[in-house]
Amino acid sequence: MLFKRKGSLKREYDNKLLFQIEELKQKWKNEKSLYDKSFDMNDDFKHQVELTELKYLYLFREAKARQLKILDKNK
Repeated sequence: MLFKRKGSLKREYDNKLLFQIEELKQKWKNEKSLYDKSFDMNDDFKHQVELTELKYLYLFREAKARQLKILDKNK
């Protein structure tokens, strides 16, 4: 009875992780699209896009380490 909470906590944090991954993926795609379309190449914005990409990839690797299945909603 005491250890049942562990499974529910894992599911809760796994769901939060998946939500954050999807959120960062959208943010990264939007920023990259905006950067690709911009005429004024700002280094700060370029670094922001790269930082967002690295955050997304880190969370993606974390999900892979936890053996989570990430479903692509676009398919």
